[in-house]
Amino acid sequence: MSVNLLDSIYNPKDLRKLSKEQLPQLAQELRDFIIDIVATKEGHLGASLGVIELTIALHYVFDTPEDLLVWDVGHQAYGHKIITERKDNFHTNRQFGGLSGFPNRSESNYDAFGVGHSSTSISATLGMAIASRLKGDEEKQHIAVIGDASIASGMAFEGLNHAGVTDANMLIILNDNAMGIDPSVGALKNYLTAIKKNKRIRKHNIIEALNFDYSGPIDGHDMTALIKELQRLKTVKGPKFLHIITTKGKGLQQAEENQVTYHAPGKFDAKTGELTPKIASKEPPKYQDVFGLTLVELARKNKRIIGITPAMPTGSSLKFMLDEIPERAFDVGIAEQHAVTLAAGMATQGLIPFCNIYSTFLQRAYDQVIHDVALQRLPVIFCLDRAGLVGQDGATHHGVFDLAYLRCIPNLIIFAPLNEVELRNIMYTAQLGLENPIAIRYPRGKGVLLDWKAPYSKVTIGKGQLIKQGSKVAVISIGAIGNIIIDVCKSIPDKEKIAHYDMRFVKPLDEDLLHTICKKFDHIVTIEDGTISGGFGSAVLEFIHKYNYQNKQIRRLGIPDNFIEHGSNDILLNSINLDRKSIQQLLESFC
Repeated sequence: MSVNLLDSIYNPKDLRKLSKEQLPQLAQELRDFIIDIVATKEGHLGASLGVIELTIALHYVFDTPEDLLVWDVGHQAYGHKIITERKDNFHTNRQFGGLSGFPNRSESNYDAFGVGHSSTSISATLGMAIASRLKGDEEKQHIAVIGDASIASGMAFEGLNHAGVTDANMLIILNDNAMGIDPSVGALKNYLTAIKKNKRIRKHNIIEALNFDYSGPIDGHDMTALIKELQRLKTVKGPKFLHIITTKGKGLQQAEENQVTYHAPGKFDAKTGELTPKIASKEPPKYQDVFGLTLVELARKNKRIIGITPAMPTGSSLKFMLDEIPERAFDVGIAEQHAVTLAAGMATQGLIPFCNIYSTFLQRAYDQVIHDVALQRLPVIFCLDRAGLVGQDGATHHGVFDLAYLRCIPNLIIFAPLNEVELRNIMYTAQLGLENPIAIRYPRGKGVLLDWKAPYSKVTIGKGQLIKQGSKVAVISIGAIGNIIIDVCKSIPDKEKIAHYDMRFVKPLDEDLLHTICKKFDHIVTIEDGTISGGFGSAVLEFIHKYNYQNKQIRRLGIPDNFIEHGSNDILLNSINLDRKSIQQLLESFC
């Protein structure tokens, strides 16, 4: 029985003690280690399995952490974490208080740059390389590993454009597996496919035209070839580009064959690869599926409706429209800025674009929302999935800033549905025709209603609603977090003292309803699943100040002014006193 090599690896210094002939065995052990843990603890699987040989080769050839290594995006970095002093803690990956699911500078000096959003590696690595040159360090190596989906983003091209006119000592490695979370799309993807097949194109390609020393494509699972080429490139000065071909999910048959599902498969059998069957039960739908199915319903009748997503057709459930009405549904790749302005252009011609972007990713297109949409008052319909806390993906993915960063934009309507019916109704209302753009934000995960396919009802813009009468305390909620208040009000002893209002709109605020509340109640609690700083509660405070309401006791509940890390939503909500028990205790203190 052979000795387990991974047991002897604490950091890359140990790795470099192995012979090259031992590295394939280590690769198999590293794959098995990841599979065994992700099978029970869950997490991202396929991306890391696809770069095991590359991970080992990089740390074998380069002097990490002295040489700087940036992963783009961080889904690929599980193997990297395990062989950089975090093997014994890897079972805590993505758990509260445990390792982050992405490279994180505060976690390890082997993580040269924090990467949760894509396409940042070339710019960051170039910055590091220029800094080293300015410090007089000509030997330090700077490596960016970027996927073929990530390199299609505009920011990656901006970095390439700059790097090509420098003498920066940097190496860009293109991990080409024709996949992001979903299959890669676009002309660049087709071009990379052509490079793999046509040697003539390889010698006269776009990367060389940008002044990079291009090599490849080579087999990213051939350890010997990888090490040989990396050792050669280590001696070459200036900007370099290595194109490798890999298979996402390599080493687990199901992950290779079903790459979308096994990107983050949930629990599965580590030996067979089969997904753990879910217990059959009737449950409310996911909000993303309510969006996707409702959009198809509306689009069947309204031929002007368009669906747009930047590289998240499965995650957003735009896949339903892509399958049924592909000529009016567009996956534009990892290109949030383009998605927003594409939608704006369509709106100028009378189309009705539903632009579905995760809340955290819309941050990347903020200028386009302001300049290309709101300033021109174009009725683009933004559907912001994953609003609020999103659990184990952590600080880079929580959608907690949208209410604050959108609320200050003129001409923009902001709506947060309490439940699935409200989401359907606002989508129906928006496609009937609005004079302004609208942002509809809703959370990750399941809703609250089993019977959610009710007939459509038109929503009155800027009007909230009374959920429950009360005599002493007014709770004003926005969005799906209001369901916690509904639940609390059923069990609180003095429930008749608690009134509950669902504002529905952050902008325009229902000032008539707020006047009613402020005239009746001295105790007011606002609750939101967004940041307290500048969010919904701040809007209510501004209203109270504007109309000079005196002697009001206001308590704002929401996300505090710090980055919330990773963990289950229940644990995270408890950690910031936004869970059901904490809210009930607060309301009881008023009674």
